[in-house]
Amino acid sequence: MKVQRSLKPNLRKLSLSLLALVFAYFHTLLSQGNSPPARVDQSEAQRWRQDVRYMAEEMPRHHKNLFHTMTRAQFEGAIDSLCERIPSLARHQIIVEMARIVAMVGDGHTNIAPTRDPKIGFRTYPLKLYFFKDGLFVRAGTRECVGIVGSRVVRIGKFSVEQAYNAVRTIIGRDNEMGVRFFAPFLLAIPEVLHALGLIDDMENTEITVERHGRLTTVTVKPYGPAEMFAPDTDTSWTRKTGWLDARDSVQSPPLWLRDPRSKFWFVYMTDSPTVYVQFNQVGNKENETVEAFTKRLFAFLEAEPVDRFRFVLDLRLNRGGNGALNRPLLLAIIKSGKVDRRGSLFTIIGRGTWSAAQFLVNDLEKYTNTIFVGEPTGGKVNSYGDSHKIILPNSGITVRVSTLWWQEDERDTRQWTAPQIAADLTFEDYRNNIDPALNAILSYTPAKSLTELLMDAVSGKDPASVGARYDEWKSDPKNEYVDTEPQLNGLGYQLMARKQMDKAIAIFKLHVAAFPQSSNAYDSLGEAYMNAGKRDLAVENYRKALELDPTNANAREIIKRLQTK
Repeated sequence: MKVQRSLKPNLRKLSLSLLALVFAYFHTLLSQGNSPPARVDQSEAQRWRQDVRYMAEEMPRHHKNLFHTMTRAQFEGAIDSLCERIPSLARHQIIVEMARIVAMVGDGHTNIAPTRDPKIGFRTYPLKLYFFKDGLFVRAGTRECVGIVGSRVVRIGKFSVEQAYNAVRTIIGRDNEMGVRFFAPFLLAIPEVLHALGLIDDMENTEITVERHGRLTTVTVKPYGPAEMFAPDTDTSWTRKTGWLDARDSVQSPPLWLRDPRSKFWFVYMTDSPTVYVQFNQVGNKENETVEAFTKRLFAFLEAEPVDRFRFVLDLRLNRGGNGALNRPLLLAIIKSGKVDRRGSLFTIIGRGTWSAAQFLVNDLEKYTNTIFVGEPTGGKVNSYGDSHKIILPNSGITVRVSTLWWQEDERDTRQWTAPQIAADLTFEDYRNNIDPALNAILSYTPAKSLTELLMDAVSGKDPASVGARYDEWKSDPKNEYVDTEPQLNGLGYQLMARKQMDKAIAIFKLHVAAFPQSSNAYDSLGEAYMNAGKRDLAVENYRKALELDPTNANAREIIKRLQTK
């Protein structure tokens, strides 16, 4: 603000008493901004204790298995600790501590969510943040934030982005780390959350340090209004807000994935490719069209097209779930279509927002179709807890959600997510320039040998030692960033062992051990190869390593005993 250097004559005649009142008023305003929030009074503390105790009683009653990642003692200890500290806390601090306890459960459908519950009543700063591949950026904001929209965030308060992220992840109910990356940007823009986590001292005036063109700038932001509530089962956070500035170029047409994020499903035929692009944003029926009717309309169009071969792109990156039973018509239509279900023609775009019932569809597509996954890992697990039950706390009215069912595809599948075969992370420059790296990767896709094929060529060639170099070269390709190679290495090793090609199998299993030195299974497999090759001492050595890494490995213990007896 520009400082006024002179006063009009009539203002100079203000009495000293009036000036004193004016200065006292502004001093009060300033001091309120820096003063700590009021703690709850005695009666409020009692009501909050009742809510916390009610939460502690109801969560085990309704959750399918509340103690799948923590012990009952840890849960009860956290409840007792919070109840003891309530009189020393403000309302928002109590809520955040409750969210921390609920997040200890360790699944995405069990949570206290400030972005889903208006009863919580938290606020937001006038900006939207997002974790792009190259960092946390201010991707949109009000006109007051014009100077920082498009900047990379370096610090929030006195803490680095990494420190802020690690703090906020403790209150997020999640299935995996991609779930944290989805929710963290929203919580990092909520003053009550930042203050309760100790990241800022003053909720009304928060300093954010950003970097742009190599120059650091620190700005002060103030709360803008109530935190925006998420739409159910769809990520609509990318929708432009009226009157807000967006880092994305508004002159160009938006990329397809941002063209209509609020619509549950739609498709477009890109004749120049030719490519059929289907955006499936929610596993739910529209008011005027069901998923089944949409599927019939979509595939009737495809069958009528004279083109025999085209790309079929199913985009699930904004799909947060819904009713999993509604996936069936779309899945069956893909499987039955000879035009669609072909390797190299069928692609599914996934990402951190792909979750819940959308993850169910991903599971089935992986099992029953020839799809190639593109994008970033999903926010859900193959096996997961789900189907939330709402617990309404009696005094505050806040909602606690808990998972009531365990959805299991394969008990042996311990993957934290479904990874894309082709990584295509969104950078800030991609977003700013309306570029979709996932769709671009699909449109430029050319078939190539799989890792298994490349390693088979190497191990069967004149230079078996090149197997490691071939593996390293494949892993260094950015598009393979998220591929879990352990099952491929293990599977190839057993293929060779079944063919009695023990030297080749040992070479692959040694590569497996080198790539995954903390894997008990890797050493177990190498031990088996050495045993079948008649190399008892090396077999025992590797089985012992497997047992050291996993003391519950009964197979390794039994074989060691048998080999030593011999």
